[in-house]
Amino acid sequence: MKKIILLFTCMFGISVFSQIKVLKNETLVEIGKDNSVGLYKKDDKFTINYQDLNTANLNTFRSFSFQNMNKDVEGLYKMITDGFIDSPEGNIVLELPNDIIELHYEKNFGQPTVQFIQYINKNKKYVGKSQFLNKKQVDKLFGKTNGKSTLYERSVAKTNSTMGTTSYNSSTSTAIPLNDTSAKTQSSSPKSKKYKK
Repeated sequence: MKKIILLFTCMFGISVFSQIKVLKNETLVEIGKDNSVGLYKKDDKFTINYQDLNTANLNTFRSFSFQNMNKDVEGLYKMITDGFIDSPEGNIVLELPNDIIELHYEKNFGQPTVQFIQYINKNKKYVGKSQFLNKKQVDKLFGKTNGKSTLYERSVAKTNSTMGTTSYNSSTSTAIPLNDTSAKTQSSSPKSKKYKK
């Protein structure tokens, strides 16, 4: 009887351990970071991670992601920095596959700054806000000061067409990332959506 119990225990122990799989550790490459806002890359997917200042708990971090399919990272950087030169009348609204992002410009101490406002899962009830960033901080975030902006174009051959694309509206020079399903239903000159705060 003791041998049967011992055999059963050994077999049960082996079956429990066989359910555990070792997953490949995939690392993110940091492109740039300033205080609580960072830009990270994994293959051709880019993620902006930020501390949400719109919550009472300052330990809340949020993120939004997009792919660099049509040089979207460089396009986003250019759009943000162009807003420092010629301040837009309202927020620039960007549609990503999972979220709506607004670029909110404001002058702080006489210096132009930008803030990311995220409508999480495209729902106006769930809003995240980053800190305000000046031009120097945006340069640091996008890897312009540390030379990591050269990492934008690596691994572009592995793009996944289901994530999203960016089309540019020439009349406003605003990049509007669209997911593939909405890109098929919209006209050739997409319009940005405006959300009330």
